Amino acid sequence: MTITGGCHCGAIRYSVEGDPVTHALCHCTDCRRHAGAPMVGWAMFKQPQVSVTKGKPKTYASSSHGRRQFCADCGTGLFYSNAETLPGIIDVQSATLDDPAKLPPRVQIQLAERIAWMKDAHTLPGFERFPSG
Repeated sequence: MTITGGCHCGAIRYSVEGDPVTHALCHCTDCRRHAGAPMVGWAMFKQPQVSVTKGKPKTYASSSHGRRQFCADCGTGLFYSNAETLPGIIDVQSATLDDPAKLPPRVQIQLAERIAWMKDAHTLPGFERFPSG
């Protein structure tokens, strides 16, 4: 399987060959704050599977061993690696895939840090587009 993705402005593009190790929805505080979102989807791959095909992501040392890569132009978060806890692995922020529906998540992680209201978010009223009135 070949999947592709990129940042919001198009300055960074990437390609991934093969199946992921897993795909997790992470609720940790670090991921939430970096993304500005209540959780972040991460598709985990072996590093040789992932190639940046256009542009060069900026790297941010988000912890002593964690490295986050993002587009310096539009700010889109793209990749995460941690050579100590996840050697040889790169996490791809799954919402940046061209077709994220092709890779459904398998698990939720870091639930101990989940925002309390996220537990019941699926019960909120839903609208296909912005509600009227």
